[in-house]
Amino acid sequence: MTAAVALPTPESPDPWPVESIPGRVESGALILCDHASNEVPPEYGRLGLPEAEFSRHIAYDIGAAAVTRRLARRLGAPAILTHFSRLVIDPNRGRDDPTLVMKLSDGAIVPGNAKVDVAEVEHRLRRFYDPYDVAIAAHIEWALAAGHPPAIVTVHSFTPVWRGWPRPWHAGILWDGDDRFAKPLIAELREEDGLMIGDNEPYDGALAGDTVDRHATIRGLANALIEIRQDLISSEAGADEWADRFARLLGPLLQDPELRRPVRHHSRVRERIRRPTGQALTPPIQDVDP
Repeated sequence: MTAAVALPTPESPDPWPVESIPGRVESGALILCDHASNEVPPEYGRLGLPEAEFSRHIAYDIGAAAVTRRLARRLGAPAILTHFSRLVIDPNRGRDDPTLVMKLSDGAIVPGNAKVDVAEVEHRLRRFYDPYDVAIAAHIEWALAAGHPPAIVTVHSFTPVWRGWPRPWHAGILWDGDDRFAKPLIAELREEDGLMIGDNEPYDGALAGDTVDRHATIRGLANALIEIRQDLISSEAGADEWADRFARLLGPLLQDPELRRPVRHHSRVRERIRRPTGQALTPPIQDVDP
């Protein structure tokens, strides 16, 4: 069962911008999908791009929403998914990240973003980004109040080839400083025949201001960012296979309350963006799009 979330903002007409899947708070998990959709509200006119661009990874994480919905169903866990393309605004970026609204993405110029000014960015933050944040924070606070701290599990996908280089991994687990879920998942996945699993590959899990940083790291919540190669989950059968796999591996971890107890861990993000004096530094821009 899925439902659109009614969120407290006058700039969020139904069905934008969030999809919610109800689940049991006792499941111990909150499943998130930052790049679930390639949809753009009609008034943005497809951002001036040819329709074919919306079938590419620049618009959304192919297969990630299908895995998220299936994984939530298997675990009986709640899930929150975006209902807007990352080309409109990227909710897996900090508010001051220069890639928050992309003007050029993997060789594609985005005409509808070319002249985006501060006022338009603020409008998109209020209409799309903020409601997603509100929905996540509201569920976390509800779960904490109920005595069931949730592990934050985010589902992404990556391209099989990047800039001419074939990526060998079938999946990767990304993390910053809290490895309570990441390390067991990596170890278990590497025990499965034929799988090559990345540890903070193909991206680094320490990204300032991303969804995990904003919602899990800051609260000391256990977390893992799952990356699956897109060609493996672009079909229903592939999405089923990977949802089954992660449900089987995550289930025992989620049922351990001690493993989910909020604990502040060392953060490479915090180390990277602050001088010894405490003066903030500009975080580095990642090569591509987790």
